[in-house]
Amino acid sequence: MPSILIGRNDAAAVELDSRYGNRHGMIAGATGTGKSVTLMLMAEGFSRLGVPCFLADAKGDLAGLSQAAAAPSDKLKDRLAKLGLAGWAPQANPVVFWDIYGKLGHPVRATVSEMGPTLLSRILELNDTQEGVLEVVFRVADDEGLLLLDLGDLRAMLAFAAEHAKDISAKYGLISAQSVAAIQRALLKLEQDGADNFFGEPALELADLMRQDMSGRGVINVLAADTLILKPRLYSTFLLWLLSELFEQLPEVGDLDVPKMAFFFDEAHLLFDDAPAALRQRVEQVVRLIRSKGVGVYFCSQNPDDVPGEILGQLGNRVQHALRAYTPRDQKAVKAAAETFAKNPRLDVVETIGTLGTGEALASTLGDGGVPSPVQKVMVSTPTCRIGAITPEERGTIRSRSPVGAKYDAAVNRESAEEMLAARATAKNDDAAPPVKSASKGDDEGNGWGGAVRDAVFGTKRRQGMLETMAKSMVRTAGSRAGQQIVRGILGSIFGGKR
Repeated sequence: MPSILIGRNDAAAVELDSRYGNRHGMIAGATGTGKSVTLMLMAEGFSRLGVPCFLADAKGDLAGLSQAAAAPSDKLKDRLAKLGLAGWAPQANPVVFWDIYGKLGHPVRATVSEMGPTLLSRILELNDTQEGVLEVVFRVADDEGLLLLDLGDLRAMLAFAAEHAKDISAKYGLISAQSVAAIQRALLKLEQDGADNFFGEPALELADLMRQDMSGRGVINVLAADTLILKPRLYSTFLLWLLSELFEQLPEVGDLDVPKMAFFFDEAHLLFDDAPAALRQRVEQVVRLIRSKGVGVYFCSQNPDDVPGEILGQLGNRVQHALRAYTPRDQKAVKAAAETFAKNPRLDVVETIGTLGTGEALASTLGDGGVPSPVQKVMVSTPTCRIGAITPEERGTIRSRSPVGAKYDAAVNRESAEEMLAARATAKNDDAAPPVKSASKGDDEGNGWGGAVRDAVFGTKRRQGMLETMAKSMVRTAGSRAGQQIVRGILGSIFGGKR
């Protein structure tokens, strides 16, 4: 079976078997110990196996995956010889750059409906009562056939809910003006953080993340997150939404010889800091079940205890770089990290973690039957791509060659809840206006029987007729039925990606 070489020592090599690439993993270690290089190594290895990858570039250095490494120096040649990489040669990887703000890559967008009330409540930092009100607003929009595409649509829907609070409360449950106002204020703050760039169309389609190039290599999707990482709620919620979309849309495939996709969560602690227990439980469910969809999830963080224990227990492939035990918390983290590995009687894991050098790691992967191999101290292998940032010119060249640029670079604004509610309000005002009296009386063009019949059937400029009334009724019924068919998944996003 194909595999990815993680590292080697004098006695053995540690490889990630492709059959267990969907069993998830963890890359941990202090800053500057080589986590990013290990992440690049694994992404590059999956790409060679034809597996598309998605990863967030928080510091800008992962963009080096798109460029070939420099010619090997004498020091690198010596390292390659120790690793037994005789056929090593500099090589770039197929990369597509993405950016929520649309500056360093293609814009990444999702509709408000696709995000769903659960994850949106996390971004807005709503309390339980306010989250309940937001869920009612989404339900009303679904039942009324009102598309929630961007933040303008959500604002319009919140104003509609406040205006019709009495009728909505009677049918769906109590909503208060105070809760609606709190959501509106949180929405304003979210806009100031730049989230209006994220919500809209064309929305990201998963098929565009799961591509291969002409040679059969998996495309590595790199999300520019150097700015996004400063908005932890938006960053973590976006990654959770993407993971939930993968879970909802991909079919069950069981264990494959090669996974369908590898997903890397960098700065994993941001996903769980201040997360309510219900959300953590749902994330655990997704991580546990998405394995059967052929997706491998790899968390990257400084300490293994940044990831909740119930999720950490699902991570069978482990690479641990150095941890420095300067404080009591650090000492506790070292012991906790040591306990997560399959024991090796010839290795003192607690002592070794603190003495690892840059480019060294403790590694354990799943072997035959999914059994973890004994932990080994290894010299981490070397990727063939550049280790470091790229220039704006190099990024521009890669972006200009992208197969998806024409699809996503230009925003689309189609009729949705904001426009539909505005049209309703206009029609209501027209209906409420007093009729205009005709100048002539008793003839067919004025108030005679012929004119009255015509006006009743076809309507006037200020009053709708029977035909228009019937047409609107049919549209509302169809919209309501369409809305009732919307099903939301485990994290509140639309099941099956219905837009």
